[in-house]
Amino acid sequence: MNQDWLLVETLGEQPMVVAQGRQMKNFVPLAVFLRRNPNLAAIQTAITETVATRTGLASLTPKTKRIIRTEPVQMSDGCIHGVQVWSGPTDADPPERPIPGPLKWDMTLGEGSVTAEYLVNAGMDPSKEALTGRAFVEDIPSRSLNRDESKALSWAIDVEPGRVFCSTWDFPDKQGGFRRVGWCARTLVETAENGKEHLVARSMNLLETIRDSPADNGELAHHIIDGLSQPGSYRMIVDLDNWRALKWLDDPCPLVDWRNRQQMHPDDEYLRPQLTRELENGSTSAVLRLSGHGDSWVPLHVTISRIALDNGTQAGLVTLREPTADELAKAGLEPAVEPGS
Repeated sequence: MNQDWLLVETLGEQPMVVAQGRQMKNFVPLAVFLRRNPNLAAIQTAITETVATRTGLASLTPKTKRIIRTEPVQMSDGCIHGVQVWSGPTDADPPERPIPGPLKWDMTLGEGSVTAEYLVNAGMDPSKEALTGRAFVEDIPSRSLNRDESKALSWAIDVEPGRVFCSTWDFPDKQGGFRRVGWCARTLVETAENGKEHLVARSMNLLETIRDSPADNGELAHHIIDGLSQPGSYRMIVDLDNWRALKWLDDPCPLVDWRNRQQMHPDDEYLRPQLTRELENGSTSAVLRLSGHGDSWVPLHVTISRIALDNGTQAGLVTLREPTADELAKAGLEPAVEPGS
């Protein structure tokens, strides 16, 4: 076994290697990855015991005089997403262990939960971020375009159980730097607290590098994103089936609370079928009241266009801006009231 720690995903029928050190691997069966390793059986047993006990262990292999060390990767709900494993001589110390961060996405509810480790890897401050009740859009990097991102968004829209995904993305983080983060995910059917079956995506991320400037392969994408931005406008990609926000192409709109499951004012819901029909012609627009912070509703001018993602999956490109006085009057709405005014 190589001297790097292996990150092994354990949610499927067999353990899968998804990272070696800080380099992602695309769900390689452990038995294939370690096919020539004389300690394969002992390593498999150590992983099985770690999942069962939810604790790390150190065990010796009598024949080869090697030590096997493991550490579980546990989600806050108790589920083990994976195990990190290292094997080496008994007198050797393992290298520094990269810390994975698990995430759980309830695709049925459109609600996510993360760990502090996940947020740290993604360049977020755990003291300022919610660990539960997160919107999908909060955990997809904004203001960037990445390899495989269209595939990932399609995967989130046309979601089915039993799918796996692995990729590495470069993006600007919330601390003003740029980082490369690898991540993997698997979709599963699980029984929720209410006894109903929910479609769930369980994921792990892993920090690869941090830098002061964008990676060379992402510079063009950043220039395209920045060049199309307009002051006062906020662009995002949404799932047209439920209008959930998936990804920001600009900085997130500060006026809207994206964690609220009821994104549109109930009295504006009657417009949804009309907008869906008009989208068949390519694009549509309206002034809608969206969920603000607290109990407020914020009127915003919304333009929606239909776009194709990976494998022809359809999504919506939405542009938000504050409406003009004429647009508000035509919609029969009053301007948003600032808190405390």
